[in-house]
Amino acid sequence: MTAGSKRVADDHHHHRHHVATSDPIGEFHVAPAAEPHSATATTTTTTIRTGPHSTNSTNSTNSIGNSIAAMLVEAEKDAGICVEMAENLLFGWNGFGVDEKKAVSLLKRACFNLDGHVMAKAILGFCYEFGLGVEEDAKMAETLHQSAALKSNGLSSIRMSFLRRYGRPNVKIDRLEAEEWIKRVGGIDDAGLWLSEAVARGSVSPAFAASCYALGVCYHDGIGFARDMQKAIELYRTAAELGHSRAKGVLAYCYGEGIGVDKDEELAFVLYLEAASDGDLTSMYNLAHCFEEGIGVDQRDDELAVEWYRKAAALGSCYAQNSLGFMYEEGVGVTRNEEKAVYWYKLAANQGYPWAQCNLGFCLQNGLGCEPSEELGAHWYQQAALQGHSRAQHNLGHAYQYGVGVPKDEEMAVEWYKKSAAAGNAFAMHSLGYCYQNGIGCEVDEVAAVKMYSESAHFGHSPAQLSLGCCYRSGTGVDVNEVLAYKWIKLSAKGGNDLAQNTLGHLYEDGIGTRRNIKKAVYWYRESTEQGNAWAMTNLAMIYLEGGSGIKQRPKEAYRLFRMAAEKDHVRAQAKLADCLMNGTGCRQNPDEAFEWYSTAAEGGSVKAMFAVGQCYETGQGTDSDLEKAIEFFSKAASYGDESASIRLIALIANPSLVDGMFEHGYIAPAA
Repeated sequence: MTAGSKRVADDHHHHRHHVATSDPIGEFHVAPAAEPHSATATTTTTTIRTGPHSTNSTNSTNSIGNSIAAMLVEAEKDAGICVEMAENLLFGWNGFGVDEKKAVSLLKRACFNLDGHVMAKAILGFCYEFGLGVEEDAKMAETLHQSAALKSNGLSSIRMSFLRRYGRPNVKIDRLEAEEWIKRVGGIDDAGLWLSEAVARGSVSPAFAASCYALGVCYHDGIGFARDMQKAIELYRTAAELGHSRAKGVLAYCYGEGIGVDKDEELAFVLYLEAASDGDLTSMYNLAHCFEEGIGVDQRDDELAVEWYRKAAALGSCYAQNSLGFMYEEGVGVTRNEEKAVYWYKLAANQGYPWAQCNLGFCLQNGLGCEPSEELGAHWYQQAALQGHSRAQHNLGHAYQYGVGVPKDEEMAVEWYKKSAAAGNAFAMHSLGYCYQNGIGCEVDEVAAVKMYSESAHFGHSPAQLSLGCCYRSGTGVDVNEVLAYKWIKLSAKGGNDLAQNTLGHLYEDGIGTRRNIKKAVYWYRESTEQGNAWAMTNLAMIYLEGGSGIKQRPKEAYRLFRMAAEKDHVRAQAKLADCLMNGTGCRQNPDEAFEWYSTAAEGGSVKAMFAVGQCYETGQGTDSDLEKAIEFFSKAASYGDESASIRLIALIANPSLVDGMFEHGYIAPAA
């Protein structure tokens, strides 16, 4: 998965919205929640003058006309007058009619033909950003805002904060840089003065609507002004009523999430649809998300979701590109196509979107839709991690822990896990707990391990619930408490964790932390078996083999389960399968195949299988008789404390004809 996607484990990836991820024991892709809103503008410290005319003049029309003519003459040589005139023309103030194109012409003159007026650059950037008198051009807006912001212009510093935090088509997201711009805003007196004065003076112009929206997002995010959602909502409403599509979109977001207003998903959907139909990219993305998740609509519609994601993605929305990639990766609303998923992830990742960077990293490390490259995968994890993306931080930690695409560095792994855990990532909390418990990249600290497992478990992370339960069972970092062990392991099992399901079956089988209940043990072993857990297959097979406690013997089913587990390299199952084949339990007797499975299990470390191989060589069952090899395997089993093997070894050693061979091959040491 990926993407906004999901992963893990191995949290490797996760997408859903698109999201991706690497937990040592498992994370996933998930799509990011809809971004709160698209970037907005805020303006700077140049004041808007009231203008020369007097409203009490009996000859006001002539006075206004004369004043405008005089200002136009002055504007030819004075950048400050150009800016003042442009403001009047943008907003329709001081007797001027709204003429955005003329305003832009004056701003360009002030920027490029006169003295490179800083405020002119900021306002011109604002015009390009919101399509006032020119075609909307986020890249040109970025260039102008950056130039003005570097000279401490408040409006442009605020706008750069939003552009870097949320991006726009052709404008790269960089949330680390966004934080630097936000710090700059904090160091500028009255950074939002231009916006606040523009809104205070009023108008019905598109520039006024854009200013209301831009000031609203300042209050929304607390940039340039103290956070105040009531003011933000009022400003969004004002702008939306004037037809500003981005204001409609962010107002929809507030209704959808219940931010500053009572939650109303149906109204959110209506506003998203209006704004998306007017061309707002973020609203197209959020509208698609509504269709995908069934928010504000009667039922989800994956095909319509894809349609809107595709529209926004084609117009350059990195959020939609990432989500469209997820839809292709998972085959939701479209035919599954991992190559197309990677294509869209790359587009979004190159625009700096952290979710897409994380998802692309996962695809690259796992060869999904592309040639595998662990190094490139780690690179993209790092790009997202540096922007504070918690899943990428976790996956990067996983890469360092195991040396996947980067040099193995367990201390570095712990540092990234800590950052991710501090951001609330449950996978990272679990991974960090595992490191504390086992001294990986840090000193062993079982108490700290339990603390991290507990935090992750309370977030509902199933692997952490299992780990916490095991700590209570064994007394690792806490006092032994079998009842709490049972509680947490059961929660994990109900969450679908196959390891926990098998462990819960064992608790029921042996009555640990709960009453003994073989039927419930069988139920949970079956649940785990259906997920392919070889331990559960073996445990269930043992119950069917032996029967009792209300469970009928089912030797054929036991044989089938032993074989399934044996083929998954489960050593105990291999030995038990060999027993079935040797004795004809649940199957036809087959000593030759039994010997093969005993040998495989012995190589895997099964002491009982070592003894059985010795017996086969001694008796010639399933293989040719070979007493020297029999002694070799009895010797191995005896060295692990197997009493039966010791007895057979002594009996064979008593055979004088074998003693010389035993000394020669080192099976026993001659007496001193």
